Amino acid sequence: MNRSLRLATGLVLTMVFAWLVFRQIGIDALQNAFRGARPACLVAALAAFALGYACRIQRWRLMLTRDNPALRWRDCAPPLMGAVAMNNLLPFRAGDAIRAFAFNDRLGTTVATSIAALLVERLLDLLMVVILLGIASACSGLDASQSVGIGGPLSLAIAAAALIFLMRPTVLRPGARWVAGAAKRVFPRIGNRIQHGSERLFAALADVSGRRLMPRLLLWSVGAWLAEGALFWAAAYALPSIVAPQAAWLALPVGTLATLIPSAPGYAGTFDFFTAQAMALLGNPIAAATAYALLVHALLWLPATLVGGVMLLAYPRRATPAKAGPR
Repeated sequence: MNRSLRLATGLVLTMVFAWLVFRQIGIDALQNAFRGARPACLVAALAAFALGYACRIQRWRLMLTRDNPALRWRDCAPPLMGAVAMNNLLPFRAGDAIRAFAFNDRLGTTVATSIAALLVERLLDLLMVVILLGIASACSGLDASQSVGIGGPLSLAIAAAALIFLMRPTVLRPGARWVAGAAKRVFPRIGNRIQHGSERLFAALADVSGRRLMPRLLLWSVGAWLAEGALFWAAAYALPSIVAPQAAWLALPVGTLATLIPSAPGYAGTFDFFTAQAMALLGNPIAAATAYALLVHALLWLPATLVGGVMLLAYPRRATPAKAGPR
């Protein structure tokens, strides 16, 4: 019932935001906005896409080496890209769950490490997006709350909380122990499982985001998001109808944060509406801003889905020849 309600809510919101995207423009205006698109800029955008995901794969590999030091980049590429493809096609971010549980035997990793790596990955991305939002808003002379409803103090608070947890993940361990203890008093078996699972997870988090590793994870995160920013920027220069291409650096964090809103798989509607609004906020015509949002969405969605699907189908079923850590 809960999943059906969430799916229905996401589909309704997708239709609402899709209507908001197209209600102000006609098909002719949209076609005109795409005219004269520059192929060289589109190729540059695809190159930036490839570079960004190469950085993400390397970041994930570094975290998984806690269990399997012999992991190679090419071992980690198919599961990560396949998970992205599944997120683009399936509801409830099913690709993330599959990446956390389905590939451990072949990668020689544990479930605890996979979940910890996914959590650290999401926090690093949140940190990068909030920082980019603050920089883009400051450079454009806007209050961030004008574009995404998050003001400067809240942005700083979110970034600080993410950074504290990344550097000291055990800060939440007392709370987890309290929850486990409360559960044990009512349901002893469930409480014991919660306590055992949380201790394993915090141990994995401490290893995955240790002080020696975190600077490297931050460096690869910066590389990934600068590459994605380059994709947004190249897409802006690909459309002659875009008169303020620098708005792409505002559209990047705004459109990314919009994917947190429930929607259909692939973030249809929500991503497009907020990306277009961010582009229009800095002076681009609404038709050009809408065409830009659709172009960027296609550049992010289509290559990831095709490449991830092909990689997943070609992924060997045998385990990576390396000894995993203790389970």
